[in-house]
Amino acid sequence: MTTIKEVVKVKKPSDAGSVVTDKSSLPRRTFLKVAGLGVPIVALLGKVPQALAGPWERGIKNHWHQGGFAQDNVNTSKTHEGIIEARINDRWDEYRVVELNEAFMEWNLKARLDYLKKIAQGEMPSLSGPHCASVATYGGRRRDSEFTLNNAVKGMGLAPKKDRIGELGERLKSTMNAGMKEKVEILQDNYNHPELWDRGKQISLELYARPDFETHTFLNLMANPLATIIFLDMPSYELRTIARIIHPQDPNVLPEEKALLEYSNLAHGYFHGGADRRYSLLVFHIIEQFDNSPGSGMGVRVQPPLPEE
Repeated sequence: MTTIKEVVKVKKPSDAGSVVTDKSSLPRRTFLKVAGLGVPIVALLGKVPQALAGPWERGIKNHWHQGGFAQDNVNTSKTHEGIIEARINDRWDEYRVVELNEAFMEWNLKARLDYLKKIAQGEMPSLSGPHCASVATYGGRRRDSEFTLNNAVKGMGLAPKKDRIGELGERLKSTMNAGMKEKVEILQDNYNHPELWDRGKQISLELYARPDFETHTFLNLMANPLATIIFLDMPSYELRTIARIIHPQDPNVLPEEKALLEYSNLAHGYFHGGADRRYSLLVFHIIEQFDNSPGSGMGVRVQPPLPEE
């Protein structure tokens, strides 16, 4: 297996200095900061890009065609063999996908059940745990920065196995208009069945990227499909991944990728509202897993297992 090495090369931009002096950016950001105190997050989904969109919040290269995009640096045609091909730093290589170990799955599912229990009890759940993940990417530059390295907190989810996506999706569709109590119970039941979930993936949604507002994560993955994921919790895990980003209008996706895109949007709308919206899918294919827990793991690779000396 090829070893992934991250090489960050920052090029001097010709159209923006290290200090952005676009005065019009100040009032719009100040407005959002103040307005956001009184507006539910769900209500702002999809509106933030329109409010911020301007010449600075886009990349140098145009990735869009008729409102959509197609990532061309990942080939998932061999994933049924456990292999994914990716072009990183302009070089194509094959990487073997691994499964998250038992300890990770036990922690992930238990923490999700605890999260839902707090919600059912009317308590504010913690931001730590498997849902809020810190995702680091690099390679594509936005006009408002000289750096390509970026870190963003994403809502992270479990991916159903290919042969279980249909039944889980139908279950969400049939109960989309149910009360919150019933929805929580259904999600709890899903998380009580570890056999439903694909251990070779984690999934998320790209909520904000659009032609007139491109996130750093989007630009980076279109340039280099490499992403590392950190979970702030005890135990603490780091996942090193090849990331696939899929627009709903991309006609070239595999059938299982399209099914996963539909499921992910259903799952997001099921809990957060806005079930009629379709966001781009992020699929993180697991290449390496590290245990970063202080005292026990301290950054030791656990998947794939290290060779014996």
